[in-house]
Order: sequence, then structure tokens, then C-alpha cells
Amino acid sequence: MAENSDYFVQSLYLIFSLNNDLMEIIGLSLYVSLTALFLATLVGLPIGALLATKKFPGSNILNIVINAFMGLPPVVAGLFVYMMLSRSGPLGILGLLYTSEAMIIAQSILIFPILAALSRQIVEDLNNEYDELFRSLKITASRRIRTLLWESRVSLLTVLLAGLGRAIAEVGAVMIVGGNIEHSTRTMTTSIQMEISKGNLELAMALGIILLFLALSINLMMHFVRNLHQKSQGTYRDE
Repeated sequence: MAENSDYFVQSLYLIFSLNNDLMEIIGLSLYVSLTALFLATLVGLPIGALLATKKFPGSNILNIVINAFMGLPPVVAGLFVYMMLSRSGPLGILGLLYTSEAMIIAQSILIFPILAALSRQIVEDLNNEYDELFRSLKITASRRIRTLLWESRVSLLTVLLAGLGRAIAEVGAVMIVGGNIEHSTRTMTTSIQMEISKGNLELAMALGIILLFLALSINLMMHFVRNLHQKSQGTYRDE
């Protein structure tokens, strides 16, 4: 018990002393996850809004595929990216395997279906509510999508936070395509696994504390956004 408390104290020292290795790992994790979230957002939200507002050949199948991929096992996504980026793969010439860019690609693939599916549901509900108004004003499809995305921005923010939470806690896919290389592709989750196997529990515990703090922060932000949205909706109805 005393030994565990010593590890805890030492892990806190690493955090508050801004240990170089710790900061490097945290910085890379945030860079990879935030970049993956940005790229997945650029594709996921427009596709989700398009599926919510327009029916076209294959749209139902696309909906089914996106919903199914929400539960895509991370190791499967990692394996797919690995095969694409390996030397014998179609994109092997780019030399991206075992780089932060490969981890970004893997995380983007994991986040995309979450953003697309959840945004589709949010935008579809709002589109049904305002459909008659849009028709009466003869608003174009592109303007309708832009308007719906803007009007549902608060709800979509919670979707983005959920995607970030999924990305930052990922370990399987980034381990496969990143290789967990020191000073190059080590994220918080892969480092925790590595440091535990090496018996370096101080650094593993420090990373675990930071990861837990980030998870709690994301959930607190989601809770705050939901409350803000509910209050704004209540004020709007009162008026």
C-alpha cells in the first residue's frame, strides 16, 4: 500500500514538474487526436447533414454502413490502415506507416462514423421541424444544409466532444499503425501500456491521471453544453 502511494506521489511530481517525456507524449496525443477530429469533422458533418436532408440512390445503404461502422473495432481500423500504408500496400509509396500521420488517419476513420451518424440524427430532427418553412421560402439544398448545421451547432458540439473522447482514448489502432516509437509515435494510451510492461509505474500513473483528467474535462464540457442548450431552448419557448 505504501509502495503504491509512493508511485502516486512520484507521478504527481512528474506532472507538476512538467517532465519532458510526459509533456512530449501528451503533446503528441493532443496533436493526433485534435487533427483527426478536425479532418473527420470536415467530412462527417456535411455527409451527415446531406443524408438528413436528401434522399438519393444508395442513401439508405450508406446510412446502414455508417451506423454499423460506429462500432468498428479499433484493431480492425488499424489493420486496414496498416495494409494500405505498408510497403506492399497501394499507399506504401508515401512512407506514412509508423508516423503520426498514420495515427491521424486511423483515428479519423474511427471518429468519422460517429460524427456522421450522430449529426445526421440531429440535423434530421431539425430539418423535419423546419421543412415547411424551408419549402415556403424556396431555400436551396446547400443553403438548407448550412442553415441546419448552424442552428444545431450547440448539439453538434457535444457530438464533436464525443468524437474527441473516442480518439484520445484509442490504443489498438494507433499501436498498429504508429508502432509506439519513442519520441515519435507514443501517445498516452500506448505509453501507459508500454510503461506498465517495463515496470515504470510512475510515468504510467502520471499518464493515467492526465488521461482521466482529460476524459472528465470532456464530459464536463458536454454536460455544460447540454445545459446551455436546454436553457436556451427554454428561454426561446418562453418568448
